[in-house]
Amino acid sequence: MDIITLLTVLSQCMDATGIRQLSVIVTAVLSMSGRVTMLGIARWTEQGGSYRTIQRFYNRVIPWGMVLWLFFEAYLYQAGHEYLLVGDESVVSKAGQKSYGLERFFSSIYGKPIPGLSFFALSLVSAQERKAYPLLVEQVTRSAAEKAASQAKKAKPATKTAKSLKAQGKPGRPKAVKNQNKRQIEWSEELLRLKRMVCELLERVKHRVCIRYFVADGHFGNNNVLQMVRQSLALH
Repeated sequence: MDIITLLTVLSQCMDATGIRQLSVIVTAVLSMSGRVTMLGIARWTEQGGSYRTIQRFYNRVIPWGMVLWLFFEAYLYQAGHEYLLVGDESVVSKAGQKSYGLERFFSSIYGKPIPGLSFFALSLVSAQERKAYPLLVEQVTRSAAEKAASQAKKAKPATKTAKSLKAQGKPGRPKAVKNQNKRQIEWSEELLRLKRMVCELLERVKHRVCIRYFVADGHFGNNNVLQMVRQSLALH
């Protein structure tokens, strides 16, 4: 009953049936051990949590971003705290051939690319509480052009030999080549996806949370992301 009471705040974006089904699923997920699957959830639920009910729930079109935000705003938001907008990618290993978006992604846990699913999450991190609250999660699916660009990048030689350095001539910028405007960037599909997700979350939270900083790992430590954050998002 306590879980049902907490979930009533979601009535703004879900109907009563969806909230009741979600309360059953939440109870099972908090109780079960091991990997969370639909069959596992059905086995750990009590009355009203059959496998068919779990299937019906996940077949619904649910605005999960709004669900996460409403719950955070009602119970977790602390006025006066400094919140950082943090983005990171998470890879889940997955076997088989039929899963949507199944590819080889680099996993920091295994230290190599593995077959699995990739998800990019945006979270608000409270500087005072030192806790992260995920508010927007999307599955990463690469287009054919993005895959080709990744393969071309891998094909480039990692190190320069003495022969190749000699063929290049003198170090520095070649003659008759002007300075480039670093504010003009190349918009890759990954950069456009990141911008869209950040803009969507900022639009959702702007009436309650003032965001000043965007934080990401070394993969995004380049001029393209820097200029996008400063110019398009007006963040640091």
